[in-house]
Amino acid sequence: MACVLGCKNIETLDGGSGHVVLSGKNPSVVIPNGNDMRHTKLPLPSPEDQKKTELDRQIKGYFDFLRLEKGVSKHTEASYSFDLRKYRDFLLKHDIRSAIQVTPSHLSGFIQSLHPSGLSARTIARTLSAVRGFHRYLVGEGISEDDPTQEIETPKRTKPLPGVLTVAEVEAILSQPDTRKPLGIRDRAILEVLYATGVRVSELTGLTQANLMFDDGLILVFGKGSKERLVPIGLSAMDWVRKYQRHVRIHLTKTGKSHDVLFLNFRGGPLSRAAIRDMVEKFATMAGVKKEVHPHTFRHSFATHLLEGGADLRAVQEMLGHADIATTQIYTHIDREYLKDVHRSFHPRA
Repeated sequence: MACVLGCKNIETLDGGSGHVVLSGKNPSVVIPNGNDMRHTKLPLPSPEDQKKTELDRQIKGYFDFLRLEKGVSKHTEASYSFDLRKYRDFLLKHDIRSAIQVTPSHLSGFIQSLHPSGLSARTIARTLSAVRGFHRYLVGEGISEDDPTQEIETPKRTKPLPGVLTVAEVEAILSQPDTRKPLGIRDRAILEVLYATGVRVSELTGLTQANLMFDDGLILVFGKGSKERLVPIGLSAMDWVRKYQRHVRIHLTKTGKSHDVLFLNFRGGPLSRAAIRDMVEKFATMAGVKKEVHPHTFRHSFATHLLEGGADLRAVQEMLGHADIATTQIYTHIDREYLKDVHRSFHPRA
């Protein structure tokens, strides 16, 4: 068929002919319909779709796999997305448009490209972990035959010991909320639960009243990957939570939709992680604690104080919800530091 100004003749996939209309706001493919002048108009792929490479489709498939098969959290997905975006940009810059083309030398070049940006060994190791997972997925799905990450060593990194509070510092922080006020009772209950159970802040904000098993002295916690575990909770924390439920929460539920979430803000909605972080930092400052204190500091202190008191490492691992005991073992280093301090302070020949 004839092509007028503003169009381009093409050959269709079935061997016919047509043309692309280039003018106007909506460029389209126009294919003749039989021998008459009626035409079928098909929209062209968007500029964004045209720019997508095989690599983009492979990465998208990996994230679908993480969400549907692995059930990773949104936070994990966001972290992987950030790391793999850097990897994608590096590969495209070197004209690699499919992960199948990647070789160990490409990976070495990618790791070397991260060093000038000032990233720590820990961050580089995390990025490489995301890249390893991506390539293992491709091999597992039969998309790629080889895993180029097998020959790449993870950069060695030293694990900094997490900040830990002394028992006296914990007590000082716990005493800061003004429990004469309703929200002060709530805040005291939150601090007590953080220290009594060692839960992550995301686990704390997800607690519901149905998760409280106080008759058995336990709470049901949903951790990373939606894995559930039972964690003991002490009498002091239970007392403060009960007081909060009876005298405070019952009034907060009237102002918003709580969906049975345990800890609520003044509007009756679930408390955010940021709100709890700000609360902890405020009370630590009020208590005169000079260390940097976050909600996770209570988790570190919970584990360390248990081990200092003679708790079994496996039991602490179970309470913290660590999949690998190696993660829990970092607290044994802290415990050893404590023992060395005791030895230096009290042994006559130290």
